[in-house]
Amino acid sequence: MSLEGSLETAGDDERDAVLFVLTVTNEGDEPIELQFSDACKAEFVLVDGDDTGDGEGEEVWRFTEGRMFAQVLSSETLEPGDSSSYEAEWSDPEPGEYAAVAELRARNETCDARTDVSVS
Repeated sequence: MSLEGSLETAGDDERDAVLFVLTVTNEGDEPIELQFSDACKAEFVLVDGDDTGDGEGEEVWRFTEGRMFAQVLSSETLEPGDSSSYEAEWSDPEPGEYAAVAELRARNETCDARTDVSVS
């Protein structure tokens, strides 16, 4: 089974926010069933711009911090070549250079993606 992830970001000046979209694609030849234990399908984390790619920078924002999610068992099947996207929003971001990391929160599969984020 082969899941590939990509992470895109966009600034929303109207709402003073940064939007994140994790897209997970089934690059394999067989369907993949993703199993989730709650309503949060993906985690998004920002670390300061001094991060060297090892994930050891200072964490400045985490999507799930201080949030509660409904405890709902669910599943989603990705056929070969299909994709699914998961979104988050960072409100009132602090200006700076960051490394963003997104991780699928499926119980039975792993997939993550990284990108750099610049907030002015």
